[in-house]
Amino acid sequence: MDKTTIKLKGEEIISAANSARWDLGTDFHDSIIESIYEDASRISKKTVKQLGEKEAYSFDLKIDNIVTSKLFGFPLMFLLLAVVFWLTVAGANYPSGLLANLLIDTIHPLLKNVATSLNMPWWLNGVLIDGAYLAMAWVIAVMLPPMAIFYPIFTLLEDLGYLPRVAFNMDNLFRKAGAHGKQALSMSMGFGCNAAGVVSARVIDSPRERLIAIITNNFSLCNGRWPTQILIANIFIGGLVPESLAGVVSAGAVVAIALLGIFFSLFVSWGLSKSVLKGEASSFSLELPPYRPPRILQTLYTSLIDRTVIVLWRAIVFAFPAGIIIWLVANIHIGELSLAEHFIEWSNPFALIFGLNGVILLAYIIAIPANEIVIPTVLMLTVLSTKLSGVGVGSGVMFELDSVADTANILHSGGWTLLTAINLMLFSLLHNPCSTTIYTIYKETKSAKWTMVATFLPVLLGFIVTFFTTQIWFLFH
Repeated sequence: MDKTTIKLKGEEIISAANSARWDLGTDFHDSIIESIYEDASRISKKTVKQLGEKEAYSFDLKIDNIVTSKLFGFPLMFLLLAVVFWLTVAGANYPSGLLANLLIDTIHPLLKNVATSLNMPWWLNGVLIDGAYLAMAWVIAVMLPPMAIFYPIFTLLEDLGYLPRVAFNMDNLFRKAGAHGKQALSMSMGFGCNAAGVVSARVIDSPRERLIAIITNNFSLCNGRWPTQILIANIFIGGLVPESLAGVVSAGAVVAIALLGIFFSLFVSWGLSKSVLKGEASSFSLELPPYRPPRILQTLYTSLIDRTVIVLWRAIVFAFPAGIIIWLVANIHIGELSLAEHFIEWSNPFALIFGLNGVILLAYIIAIPANEIVIPTVLMLTVLSTKLSGVGVGSGVMFELDSVADTANILHSGGWTLLTAINLMLFSLLHNPCSTTIYTIYKETKSAKWTMVATFLPVLLGFIVTFFTTQIWFLFH
């Protein structure tokens, strides 16, 4: 057979393949894989005999018929996600309170006394103890317990074999958005920490789809943003209904924000895949692994050492300078007003267009290193800008109150309304990633351009969404 004949046959094969692909459309890859498995199954049935044995993995198949079905797959997935969130939030409340009592209520006054006994200059005392130390203390108290609960549960589900089923369920949605089914895994990981979610995008082989997963991971509510969502929902959303229903309504509002984040993840993935990151979603063959008992010791090591400790350490490193900046802007004065008060007065007219206020804008700017310190910073700046007295804290010092009612009083005194609360919840979902996540994005992409896109795209969306929310609010009020 000469080279011309070989070339003609090759062209015929390519032509036949293209024709088949045209006929099958987007299901070309799936159809090929299905036919391979059907052939393998047919050959196996002809050549392998089972003598009175139960069909292999029959129990797994029965479970999969439920957890991956069109009828029950998504409800079960969201129910399990809600249970994990509830365990994380409810389980973290007590240890977070203990850590806050230890690090903030006990150690902070001791450090202040030591600084006073050493005749430390007031500004150095403030910068190091009221600024840097308090910021790190808040990060540890708020971040550590949720991560120590969420990551082991998440890793257990991974070891058990359920997470591949999540990717299987979500694959069709992400593929329609021009993304990859495995993005569901990185998105789920982002609910614990966006930095960890960005790293977990490594499981996606396609560089284009991995980049989409990295850029959109910030739309998963990380554990640093849950306290803000829960507190604001309790005060303003739960306050709209009788006390007996407040908890359920507040939880529903927070879950709605989390689901809205999933919607934005799909919407932005679709937008990127149709514009700057054009391309068809690559199909992937996912062999669902058998269900197996989790390995407890390995799970604890992987979740606590590889994930929790490393992410927490990065957050602490970034929180240190953030605390210093927070103290400086609140305590350095130009004329009769501090730098913070000047910024709040200057930015208030702009912020009101978006149903926010200058305090919120400044809090999110200077709390970029760690979302965990947003609420303490908001309370400090509200007290500072409104000249409130009798709240039991010093001016220019981050704090958080044990009583939700006391917190509500401070926010109401700062002019907060239901619109402010709703827009803060939306802006908390749609704003720039924290410093730890931004640094991780750069490490993963090695690109300043895509790091900037991942940083500022959510902010732009946040202002667009809050602007339209505000206009609709005033239209009906």
